[in-house]
Amino acid sequence: MKPKPKPHVKKVVLAYSGGLDTSVIVPWLKEQYGCEVVCFCADVGQGEDLSGLEDKALKSGASQLIIRDLKEEFAADYLFPMLRAGAIYERRYLLGTSVARPLIAKHLVDVAHETGADAIAHGATGKGNDQVRFELTVMALDPRLKVIAPWREWDIRSREDAIAYAAKRNIPVTATVKSIYSRDANLWHLSHEGGLLEDPWNESEEAMFQISASPENAPDTPAYVEITFESGTPVSVNGEKLSPAQLVSILNAIGGAHGIGRADLVENRLVGMKSHGVYETPGGTILYAAHHELESLVLDRETMHFKDIIAVKYAELLYNGLWFTPLREAIDAFVDATQGPVSGTVRLKLYKGNLIPAGRKSPFSLYREDFATFGQEDVYDQSDAEGFIHLFGLALKVRALNNLPVFGLNMPKPDYSRFKRD
Repeated sequence: MKPKPKPHVKKVVLAYSGGLDTSVIVPWLKEQYGCEVVCFCADVGQGEDLSGLEDKALKSGASQLIIRDLKEEFAADYLFPMLRAGAIYERRYLLGTSVARPLIAKHLVDVAHETGADAIAHGATGKGNDQVRFELTVMALDPRLKVIAPWREWDIRSREDAIAYAAKRNIPVTATVKSIYSRDANLWHLSHEGGLLEDPWNESEEAMFQISASPENAPDTPAYVEITFESGTPVSVNGEKLSPAQLVSILNAIGGAHGIGRADLVENRLVGMKSHGVYETPGGTILYAAHHELESLVLDRETMHFKDIIAVKYAELLYNGLWFTPLREAIDAFVDATQGPVSGTVRLKLYKGNLIPAGRKSPFSLYREDFATFGQEDVYDQSDAEGFIHLFGLALKVRALNNLPVFGLNMPKPDYSRFKRD
């Protein structure tokens, strides 16, 4: 098969972190495409010192570096809508990496427009999910932009190759040949892949964790935290009003100290393979638990059960890079319609990795002690239950009267012999 011809590119905006891969991508783009390279770094709360990043990018061959502080936008417009929807991928993953990618890609497109670039580039590998998330976002927001994914083109196949490439061109990198884990950090979480985790039989080593204490080493005294929500959105912790990013950061600190938010799972990547990852999401885990407790108090049964169903689809869309889609917007519209009464306060007890509900209250509570008690007959006549049970079980009764078996596997098989041709 003949190699695909390279598109003509004048200027490209690169999603830049200053790590080994993106440092090498800058000179590679210039050599392979003869284009100007603008580096863009999104501060989504990864906790890195970005002060020396501009000098590093320029020494790598970039014409300029643009840094944007996106932490508040990340929390308010991405994390909290995801929280309100209750989206969790494959039962345990709180989508920390997935939810940051559409935001970063959106700003890549914005920077491309501002600088007159005709392409964007990213350092995602051809085996992962991020390539899809970046490129679907670009496709949704401006399909005119070309997309360059070096890992799908170049001959570099290892960290050793990348380090050698950088050394030959005097590109400043601090990476060493040996790196145990591949990590992704942002305001919401810290993920770990590779190293010991490549064998899912291996237990995670304690030295790997960076933002959460082990349950064994967590304080012997529990901590109580109260979170107040307004229409499904968290607004304060322990009575203190906070901005979205501040609120997540404070809960990360509180939860991390008590061993909250660790998840070890084997997940299904969009590209078809399984991967083993470990995630630390202390603040997010607390917020999901609190939001769930408040919804259980204020949402009616049918709404809550249906919302649980669409939460799975929301997580799937997010994981697969389909944030900027009509379906996600439509689900958000439904979620918004449910969140009006999700206002109130939830108290949680944090103890050695455990989250224990310790109280919930709301002016929109559907819980009525006088309805729930067994003693009051003026709001619930227990004799009414007999007629309800008769109607609710009518189909079972008819089935039994017809002498039909209970289990479908024992149903009589249809007779197809009369359809045989002579």
